[in-house]
Amino acid sequence: MRRHAMQRFGAGIVMALGMVALAHASNVQRVHVGHLIDVRAERVLQDQMIDIRDGRIHAIRDYDAERDAGSATLDWSRYTVTPGLIDLHTHLIGDIQSANLAAPLLSSASRDTLLGVKNARATLFAGFTTVRDVGAYRAFTDVALRDAIAAGDVPGPRMFVAAAYITVSQGGGEVTGLAPDVEVPAEMRRGVADTADQVRQRVRELIARGADVIKVIATGAVLTAGTEPGASEYSEAELKAAVDEAALHGRFVATHAHGSEGIKRAIRAGVRTVEHASYLDDEAIALMKEHGTWLVADIYNGDYISEVGARDGWPEEILRKNRETTQTQRDGFVKAVQAGVNIAFGTDAGIFPHGDNARQLAYAVRYGLTPMQALRSASYDSARALGRETEFGALEVGLAADMVAVEGDPLATIDRMRDVQAVMKDGIVQCQQASAIPCRTTSP
Repeated sequence: MRRHAMQRFGAGIVMALGMVALAHASNVQRVHVGHLIDVRAERVLQDQMIDIRDGRIHAIRDYDAERDAGSATLDWSRYTVTPGLIDLHTHLIGDIQSANLAAPLLSSASRDTLLGVKNARATLFAGFTTVRDVGAYRAFTDVALRDAIAAGDVPGPRMFVAAAYITVSQGGGEVTGLAPDVEVPAEMRRGVADTADQVRQRVRELIARGADVIKVIATGAVLTAGTEPGASEYSEAELKAAVDEAALHGRFVATHAHGSEGIKRAIRAGVRTVEHASYLDDEAIALMKEHGTWLVADIYNGDYISEVGARDGWPEEILRKNRETTQTQRDGFVKAVQAGVNIAFGTDAGIFPHGDNARQLAYAVRYGLTPMQALRSASYDSARALGRETEFGALEVGLAADMVAVEGDPLATIDRMRDVQAVMKDGIVQCQQASAIPCRTTSP
């Protein structure tokens, strides 16, 4: 009886969260915008009217007070409006990172997914209308969350999911640091592959069960005990097996790679994006330019791990690896920007609390991007990295009506993107400060 009661309770939470957002949502047909940031043309338009039909932008024109008087219009004239933001490196399922290396084993799949509902809502209300969720320890829980959001059952960003990590045994994508006789559940090892043939098989299985993107762990990880970030864990041939198999199904490969050799193997193998890239060197930067590979560097995380990890007693091994990689990653990011490498936006949200994704925009500016380039990296350029720039990522006719409203000028103070006043996704207002569904309930 208790188990059935908990199942009903869990379902009730999902339905309640969905209804909270959707009950007050409305199909807006017109939005009067005070300042519109056109990230693709890198310009700002003043006093604009955006017409929306069926969730897409139908027209953008100058606002005409006489012509538009009395029309049913959403008034965002006091705000600066940007495209809906995109984060290409999130982990919405489950708890955020903690000191306990065994934490993934202390939660159930249903609890992890329900936490994902909460995390998705926080991410959307922070202005992120699209995410690429690059791996959950429990395979396919992210697929379920993506589908629930797409069906309108719960509020959240548009999701592209990896379903599980492709990783070597005891590699960067495994739950490690446990006693040798502790057996990790099979659902947490669905992507383990130690040969090229096994890699192909795992890729096929993940795609067959709903993966939009394949995530391969090419090197050790900062947050995985017993692995070193600089050490390669897959050969170039094994990485190419993943890329080739994914391409047969129209999918891209995202590669976790800290070490310089692992980065270069991944680029030569044909991956779409390199995540983290802590030891990015000049040769790797040249290869990225040559192949058109996208860099997705989580350049905020190091500060969070250093502060919170020390405060909460995270293992010294983790803190040591974080110290060794944080500044080198940022130095490589600066060089990549200067070289003209494709830069997309990804934060590794799930290490830090969900909803604070936009904090990294200031880091992008600090380490080489202009505010306009930072906004573009977190919208249109990230849509390009997904291969979806004809669907969303900019405020342009024909694209999804995804918009974020903020006060003031984020091109002067990029941190204004952390104080979201309203969010629209597919032409539907998801939250608005002066409404029944505020974007935040406490001060930022």
